Amino acid sequence: GGARRGFWVGDARQALLRAELPNSPFLRALQANLHLRHFSPRTIEAYTGWILRFIRFHGTKHPRDLGERDVVAFLTWLAVDRKVSASTQGQALPGLLFLYSAVLNRPLESLGEIPRARPPDRLPVVLTQAEVIRVLDQLRGVDRLVAWLLYGSGLRLMEALTLRVKDVDLERRELTLRRPKWGRDRVTVLAD
Repeated sequence: GGARRGFWVGDARQALLRAELPNSPFLRALQANLHLRHFSPRTIEAYTGWILRFIRFHGTKHPRDLGERDVVAFLTWLAVDRKVSASTQGQALPGLLFLYSAVLNRPLESLGEIPRARPPDRLPVVLTQAEVIRVLDQLRGVDRLVAWLLYGSGLRLMEALTLRVKDVDLERRELTLRRPKWGRDRVTVLAD
């Protein structure tokens, strides 16, 4: 969605946004709150990014001085003006809800009607099994192993990247995934 239009905050733009609030008590409180609740590093980065974009959208006003109407205005701007995808808009909302409920201790009462970004009309492109194998055969080393785990065992990217040798049971053909998304350990099959 937004990445194609230059809206997604890359490393340089993320640094510029953070520079506006360098080590501010607000930013420290936000990230401490997220860490305290055991959010994953990627969720912390995403929530922080959306909250910084929200602040920048409103001229760097502090969020405590903003409310429901301002959240709706930001989400509407994402959908209508920036034409982001539905999933991109859907990532922004939980970050803002967390900000107001957990950090500012002022849950948003009612956001009312928010224009929703349109989901794509196109069908997803799905590779055939033969095409997937051809792609995987082009990889080497650790990249190949990780890609085969993603495809064969249905692991998420961070699950595959943080998998430890002791969590692989070759006899039982199982993978134990510790503290995956949502914090609950799970066991999955180790594919051929």
